[in-house]
Amino acid sequence: MAAVRYKRILLKLSGEALLGKGSFGIDTDMLKFVSGEIKAVHALGVQIGIVIGGGNIFRGVQASTKGIDRVSADYIGMLATAMNSLALQNALENNGISTRVQTAIEMKEIAEPFIKRRAVRHLEKGRVVIFACGTGSPYFTTDTAASLRAMEIQADALLKATKVDGIYDKDPAKEKDARIFHRITYTEVLTRDLKVMDSTAVSMCRDNNLPLVVFNIEKKGNIQGVVCGETIGTVVVEEDR
Repeated sequence: MAAVRYKRILLKLSGEALLGKGSFGIDTDMLKFVSGEIKAVHALGVQIGIVIGGGNIFRGVQASTKGIDRVSADYIGMLATAMNSLALQNALENNGISTRVQTAIEMKEIAEPFIKRRAVRHLEKGRVVIFACGTGSPYFTTDTAASLRAMEIQADALLKATKVDGIYDKDPAKEKDARIFHRITYTEVLTRDLKVMDSTAVSMCRDNNLPLVVFNIEKKGNIQGVVCGETIGTVVVEEDR
C-alpha cells in the first residue's frame, strides 16, 4: 500500500466536474470515473469528506443577475448541490463504499443534518461523508463551505479539483501563454486575484494554515497522487520557503 501524506482530506468538486462532455446535468460516465478515483484513495485508508457544487444544474449568482432574488437564487443553488451529492453517494455505494450525505439545510428524508461530531465519527469508521447545501446561508459559495468543513473536521488538506492542471497567472482557456504556478502563497493568490477559489475561502485557509492543493480531476490517478505527496497541480502555502 502506498504511503499517504494526508490521512484525512476534504475534496472540493465543482458541479461542472460531473458535466463530462455535456453542457447541463450529470454525465453518468463522468460520475463513475470520479467515484472510481475516490474509491482508489479510500482503499489507501484515507478519510474523505467531500463538498460538491451545483453549477452543472443551477448557478445562483448568474440567476440573480437575471431577475431572481439573490437569496432565493442561492437557496436554489444549494438544492442543486444536494442533487449532486445524492448522485455521487449512489455512485460510491455502487462501488462498495459506505457513504453519508449531510446537509446544512434539513431534509431528513434523504440526508442527515450536518453535525460535526457525527461527521467525524463517520470518517473514523471509514465512511465517505458528502457535505451538501454549502454553509446553509446565502451569499456564501461552496468554496467557502469547503474551507469551513475542512477545518471543522480537522482535515489535513483541502483538495480543490478543477478542469485545469493547477493555478495559472491568467486564464489558460483564453491565453496561450498562461503560466502555471507549482507553488504559490495564499497572499499572492489573493493579491493577484487568481480566481481559483473565492477570496473568503482562500483567506480562511491562510488564517488557519490549511494546506490547499489545486489539480486536474480529469486526469486518472491525480487524487491518489496528490494524497501520496506527488508533485501534481499547485500547492498553496502559508509563505514561500
